[in-house]
Amino acid sequence: MLLSYLRERLRLTGTKYGCGGGGCGACTVMVSRYQPGTKTILHFSANACLLPVCQLQGAAVTTVEGIGNTKTRVHPVQERIAKAHGSQCGFCTPGMVMSMYTLLRNKPQPNMEDITVALGGNLCRCTGYRPIVDGCKTFSPESNCCQANGNGAGCCLNGDSSPERSENVSDSFYSGHTHFMKCLTDFPFLRSEATERININKLFRGERMVWVSPVSLEELIQLKTSHPQAPLVMGNTNIGPDIKFKGAWHPIIISPTRVQELFEVTKTPQGVCIGAGCSLSVVKALLEGLVQEIPEEKTEIYRSLLQQLGNLGGQQIRNVASELSVVTIFIHFIYSVQEILLNKDFFVGFGKTSLKPDEIVLSVFIPVSRQGEFMRAFRQAPRKENALATVTTGMRVMFTEGSSVVKELSIYYGGVGPCTVSATKTCAAVIGRKWDEQTLSEAYTQLLDEISLSPSHPGGQVEFRRSLTLSLLFKFNLQMLHKLWEMVWTGSLFAQLAAYLNLHHYTGTFLKGSQSGDDPVGRPIMHRSAISQATGEAVYCDDIPKMDGELHIVLVTSTRPHAKILDIDISEALQVPGVVDVITSKDIPGKKFRTFTGIDEDILAQNEVSCVGHMVCAVVADTRKQAKRGAALVKIGYEDLPGPVFTVEEAIEKQSFFLPQRMIERGNVDEAFDKVDHVYEGEIRLGGQEHFYMETQSMVVVPSGEERELKVYLSCQHPTYTQESIAETLGIPSNRVSCHVKRVGGAFGGKVTKTSIIACITSVAAWKTGRAVRCVLERGEDMLITGARHPVLGKHKVGFMNDGRIMAADLHYYANSGNTADESLLVIEKILLHLDNAYNVPNLRGRSVACKTNLPSNTAFRGFGVPQSMLVTENMINDVAMKLGCNAEEVRGQINMYKEVSLTHYKFEFDPKNLLRCWDECKEKSDYGSRRKSIAQFNQQNRWKKRGMATIPIKYGIAFSDGFLNQAASLVHIYKDGSVLVSHGGTEMGQGIHTKMQQVASRELHIPASLIHITETNTSAVPNTCPSAASFGTDANGMAVKDACETLYQRLEPVRKQNPEGTWGHDLHMDWEKQEGQPYAYYTYGACCSEVEVDCLTGDYRTVRTDIVMDIGRSINPSVDIGQIEGAFIQGLGLYTMEELKFSPSGVLYTRGPSQYKIPAVCDIPLQFNVYLLSGSDNPHAIYSSKGIGEPVLFLGSSVFFAIKDAVAAARVEAGMVGPFTLDSPATPERTCLACNTPFTQKIPASKQGSFQPWALNIP
Repeated sequence: MLLSYLRERLRLTGTKYGCGGGGCGACTVMVSRYQPGTKTILHFSANACLLPVCQLQGAAVTTVEGIGNTKTRVHPVQERIAKAHGSQCGFCTPGMVMSMYTLLRNKPQPNMEDITVALGGNLCRCTGYRPIVDGCKTFSPESNCCQANGNGAGCCLNGDSSPERSENVSDSFYSGHTHFMKCLTDFPFLRSEATERININKLFRGERMVWVSPVSLEELIQLKTSHPQAPLVMGNTNIGPDIKFKGAWHPIIISPTRVQELFEVTKTPQGVCIGAGCSLSVVKALLEGLVQEIPEEKTEIYRSLLQQLGNLGGQQIRNVASELSVVTIFIHFIYSVQEILLNKDFFVGFGKTSLKPDEIVLSVFIPVSRQGEFMRAFRQAPRKENALATVTTGMRVMFTEGSSVVKELSIYYGGVGPCTVSATKTCAAVIGRKWDEQTLSEAYTQLLDEISLSPSHPGGQVEFRRSLTLSLLFKFNLQMLHKLWEMVWTGSLFAQLAAYLNLHHYTGTFLKGSQSGDDPVGRPIMHRSAISQATGEAVYCDDIPKMDGELHIVLVTSTRPHAKILDIDISEALQVPGVVDVITSKDIPGKKFRTFTGIDEDILAQNEVSCVGHMVCAVVADTRKQAKRGAALVKIGYEDLPGPVFTVEEAIEKQSFFLPQRMIERGNVDEAFDKVDHVYEGEIRLGGQEHFYMETQSMVVVPSGEERELKVYLSCQHPTYTQESIAETLGIPSNRVSCHVKRVGGAFGGKVTKTSIIACITSVAAWKTGRAVRCVLERGEDMLITGARHPVLGKHKVGFMNDGRIMAADLHYYANSGNTADESLLVIEKILLHLDNAYNVPNLRGRSVACKTNLPSNTAFRGFGVPQSMLVTENMINDVAMKLGCNAEEVRGQINMYKEVSLTHYKFEFDPKNLLRCWDECKEKSDYGSRRKSIAQFNQQNRWKKRGMATIPIKYGIAFSDGFLNQAASLVHIYKDGSVLVSHGGTEMGQGIHTKMQQVASRELHIPASLIHITETNTSAVPNTCPSAASFGTDANGMAVKDACETLYQRLEPVRKQNPEGTWGHDLHMDWEKQEGQPYAYYTYGACCSEVEVDCLTGDYRTVRTDIVMDIGRSINPSVDIGQIEGAFIQGLGLYTMEELKFSPSGVLYTRGPSQYKIPAVCDIPLQFNVYLLSGSDNPHAIYSSKGIGEPVLFLGSSVFFAIKDAVAAARVEAGMVGPFTLDSPATPERTCLACNTPFTQKIPASKQGSFQPWALNIP
C-alpha cells in the first residue's frame, strides 16, 4: 500500500498509520490525476492505507512534507491550524492539514459546509475539533474573523507564537498565501505521463499476487472471462480491508481504473447514465449540477441520493469508492433501462449480486422523476456521518394524477437482512388505495409481519432495527402528507452545520498587573511543537529510522476466554521465510510476571489463558508481514475450562472479585432511611470506553552490545515503570535500561501498564536475538489487547424529603475489571472518593468491587473511575427530581450542593466557594432560565422532536492519593552560549506540558522562552519519574523545573552583579481502615449546561449548545488549558452518548477499529460551544496558582447524557409515562429511541430473555 511505501521506502513519515482501514484520516494524502477529457488536473484526498501503489502510475501524490516545512516555508494551512491551537498530540494533524489543503486546491475560498465535509473523514481524540475548525475557517469568506473583515494584522487569534518558532513561520495568524498556493498548482509531468501510458496494459507481480490494469473494455472482458473469480478493484475500499482484516487472498486482481468506458457520463431527457467506475464524489458533483439544471419536480431521485451521499463514508473514501457502491446501497428500487434491473432480485446475499462471475457492470442509469412521483431515503447510523447505517431505506411512491391513490410504491430496507430487503407485501397492500392514515396504519401492521429478525441477528439491536422500519415509514408518510414535516425538518438543527461559525473560544490571559511583558506565564502561547506536528516533521516512535538488522515482532494472542494451554507448536511458524524466532514465557530470563497493586500478571501466558486476547507468545521476523504470517501459523492447543465469567452479574453470582473490596461511610445511613419521606432504589449501567489514542502502542528496543545495556524508545506515560519492568524481566539492574519518550500520540491512561508488558516482551526478543526489535500494534490488536475504561454497574438507594433534601444515600459500584487486576483496585478507590461529587449528603455510604471476569483487562482511563462514580450519583439526583416532579437543577444546586466550608465523607475540609461561583456563572452565561421556558414551549409544539437541557457540576480531586507518586524531578543545563536545556519527568502527549515547562523556566530564569529547549523524557537524565496522569503533570514537574531554575538563578547572582548589563546566552494519604485522609491536594471545580434536540423516531440527537465554566486557578497557558477542556468534554460526550464496546457471547471483542467503534467526529461538535474560565481564582497548592485540568471536564460530557434523558422524559409524558426510568450509558440512538416509547417501539414484541443467545453481551 502507498502508506507503507511512503513511510518505509521513501522515509516520508509525516503520513501516519492510525487504523489501516481508511477510517481515521491520519494517512490522508492528495492524489492528482490528469483528465484527458477536460484537459484539467483533478486533485482529491485519499487514504494512503488503502491506495495500492501500482494503481497510482501516472498520478502525483502530495504528502504533508510536500506542501511546506520549517526549513523552507510553512504552508498557511499548517500555520493556521497550529496557531489556532488545533494540534495537541499532533498525530492526526498531518491528515487534517492534507484534507484542508486538498479542499483549497479545488476551491480556494470554501464555505463552512465545504470545510466540515472535507474534515469529516478525519478523527481527532485530543482537541474536540473546535480549534481545528477555527484555523480552517479563516480561509472561508463566510468567517466572522478579523481577516475576513480586513483586519488580518490585528487578528484576535494572533496570540503568541511558539517560543521556538522557525523564522519561516509568520508572526501573524494570517500570513499571505496566495502566491504560495499558486506556485504549486501545476504538475506539468502529469499530462505527458497520461499521454504515454494511455494504451499500455500494466501488469505488476508481487510475492503472492498479480495486479493487472487493462486499458480497454475489450481487455477487461477478456481478463474477466479468463479469471472469473478475480475481483475488480477501483478504490480498494472493499477488497483492501477484506485482505487486511479478514485474511482474504486473491491470486489475481483486476484494476480497470484506466478503462475509459467505465467513466463515461451521458445525459438524456430521461435521466443520466453514469459509468460504473465513477467515484462517489464524481457522482455527487454530477447530481448537484443536475439538480440545478433541470426542473425541481424531476429531481426527487437525485436529491434523495445526494442526501445519502453526504453521509456515506468520509471525503477520502467517497473520492475513490466507485459509483457502484451507490447502487448497492441506494438505487435498489429504481427501474433501469439496462438489461439488468436494479430491483429486489439483483441482490442475492451479503455483498453478492445476481451478476455472473464473468460479468461486469458497465454503467448505471438513474432516471429523472416523473409527474406525481416522490422519493425519500432515510438512514440511521451510530454517528451522523462517516458510519455504516444501522438501518437504511429508500421509499418511492407515485400517485395517480389528480388524486391521492397510490399507483406505484417501492419500499426497500438495508440492515434488516443479509442483503437489501423489499417490503413487497406491504407495497401490494397499499397500491390502489388512498394514501391516508387508515391505509398507512394497516401498512405498519403488514410491515411488522413482513420484516422480522431473529433475536440473535448479526449486529444485534433487533428491537431497534424493527422499530426503525416502522418509524422511517412513518417519516415518509408525514412528508408525503405535507403536514409541515418538510418545513420543520428541512430547517432543523440536524442540517445546520454552518452553525460552527458560532463556536466560541477563550482568548484572554491570566496576567498579574505588574507582570513583565517578557514573562510568558499566563499567556496563550502556541504548543511548542505545533508547527512541527503540522508539517509532519515531529518524530513519533514509529518514525524513528530503521536500524541496521532491525527485526519486527507480532504478538500471538489467545482465541479462548478461559482454558489451559496444552502445547504451543511453533514449527510451521519458524519455516516462514524471514521468521527469526518465536518468544514464549520460557525465554524470559528474569521475572515472568509483573506486579501491580500487589497482584501478579503474567508477561506471557504460561499454563492458562483467561481472556480472548491474552498474550501467549510473539513471532520475530525481518519484516512485519513475515512476522504476521508466522504468527498465523502458531498452533496453540487448549483445554477449555468450565464457567467463564463475562458480566458483573456472573461475577457477583460466583463471587469472582479482586481483593480488597472497599467501603466508606459517614453518618448512619440505615437509621436515616427510617426517617425520610421517600426511599427510592435505582440502577444505571455504564459501558466501557476504548482509549483510541491515534498512535497505537509503539516501541523500538535497541541492545547496545556491551555491558547488557538497552535503549528503549517508546510511546508511554510512565517511562520509569517501563524501565523497572524491563530490568526485572531481563534480570539486570535498572541502570542498564534507559527509556526515551520524545512525544506520545495520545494516551489517556492507556499507555502505562500494558505498555510496560509489551515493552518487556519486545525487550526479551531484542535480548535473545541481539538485534533491535520494533513493535507497533495494529489498531485491531491494540484494541483487543490493551483494555479500556472499566464498565460499571451502579446501584443506588436514596432517602429524601418532600422538599428535595437528600438525607441518606447508599451506593454500590461493580466494576468489570477483566482478567487481571491492573489498576482496578485504585480505580474502585477513586470511585468512592468522588461519589459525593458536589453534594453534601449527611448520611452517605459507598461500596465498590473490582469484578474478575474473562474479558481483556481494563485499565486506567482519563478520569480514573470518576466519570463512572459521578454518573451514578447524578443519575440518583435525577431520579429524586423525577420522583418529586421537580427540576433536577433545583435538586442539585439550590438544595443539596455544598454551601459553606465543609468536610467530605473522608473528613477532608474544603471551601466550595468557587464551586458555587461556577454553578451560578454557568446558569447565567447559558441563559438557563429563559431557555428552559423555550424548551418547554418547543416540546409542547412538537410531537416527534423533543429538546432537553441539563446542568451538571463537578468537584474533582487533583493528584495521586498515594503520596509517593506526587513527586517529580528536573534537570536544567545552562550552556556557555546562554541557551538552556530542560529535562523533566513528564511525558508530552498533547496536554502541552513541555510548553508550560518552557514558560516556567522562562519566568524563573528571566530569559526569553526562545532560548529554552525541552528535551525528550529520558530515565537516564531524570530518574524515578512518576506517571504523567491524574491531571498532576504540570503541578509536579512544574515545581521541579521551578526549583531547578531558582537554584541556577541564585548561583548566577555573582555573574549578574559583575556584569549587570550582560545578556544570556503535598504529603497526601488515605487511610481506608479509618476511612479518612487527605488524598488530594485541592479540587478543580466546574459546571456545564448542555441542550440537545432528539428525534424520537430514530433516537438521533444533536447537541444544540454547550456552556462550560471552569475554575482552573490562574492558568499558565489559557490556550492549552482551553484545548484540554474542549477535548475532554468531547471525549466525555463520546463516553456517554455513542462509544460502545461490543463482545460476543464467547468474549470476543467485535469492535476493533473505527469502522465498528465510533468516536466523536467533526459532526458531533455542539452547534454552539462556549467555554469560560472563572476569574479571580487562586490556588496556593500548585505552581503559579494554576490547577490541573486534563481529567475533570470529561465528566461534564454527561450533561449531554442527562439533556437527552430530559428530552426522552418529555417524549414519555406524551406516551402517558411519568416518573423515573432507566436509560443506560451510552445513550445511543438505540437506547434513546426505545426509551421514548413511541407507538412504533410499542408495536415491537420483546424477545423472551433466556430463549435465545444474543449477538453481543450486555456489558458490564
